[in-house]
Amino acid sequence: MLAAIFDWNLAVEAFPQLLVAFLKVTLLVTVVASLLSIILGLVWAIGLRQLPAWLGWPLRLFLDFVRMTPIPVQLLFVFYGVVVFRPRVDALIIGVIVFGVHYSTYMAESYRAGIESIRSGQWEAATALSLPATRTWRAVILPQAIRNTLPSLGNWTIAMFKDTPYLIFIHVAEMVTRAREFGGMKFSYIESFTIAGLIFLAASYPTAVLMRKLEKKLEY
Repeated sequence: MLAAIFDWNLAVEAFPQLLVAFLKVTLLVTVVASLLSIILGLVWAIGLRQLPAWLGWPLRLFLDFVRMTPIPVQLLFVFYGVVVFRPRVDALIIGVIVFGVHYSTYMAESYRAGIESIRSGQWEAATALSLPATRTWRAVILPQAIRNTLPSLGNWTIAMFKDTPYLIFIHVAEMVTRAREFGGMKFSYIESFTIAGLIFLAASYPTAVLMRKLEKKLEY
């Protein structure tokens, strides 16, 4: 019965093509956009806490707008907005920037929660020792805040990984798009989408396990 609905030969044929699409697009976008979002998220979180109100509220408004707008809308808006002025810009670069900025807004909230979880005594001790603000953040606050937010940052990275099929909106052929194209050529979709799902699982599950181990390692 399984052989009647699942062609192993098609699955074997699809695997190399989908693996290449995964490595060249899906994984690349996830890794680079994750690094961008981790860095930007920290910048946003510190800015919201340190900037004066007249600068803080526009930043908050921008972050809320980005966080509450769907990724496909942002991809299309940025893609067609950029193409008007720079027709030769690689759509993959646009995808990385949009994903990085979008998820940085979520990571900023995770950082904010981690910073606010630091006991007031830590801030008071740094003030009593006359530590400059930069050293207080670098040596006292951020090591504790990042440890507290690590599980959340890992979850956002995995969520970004699973959202990469949205790149089809700007004509970037990532793994799921290649699976659909392969299924259309062979008039059978179950094999290619099954392989794509297994590749997603094989990549995301070890990442989740690694994040749990890293979280335990950073515990007091």
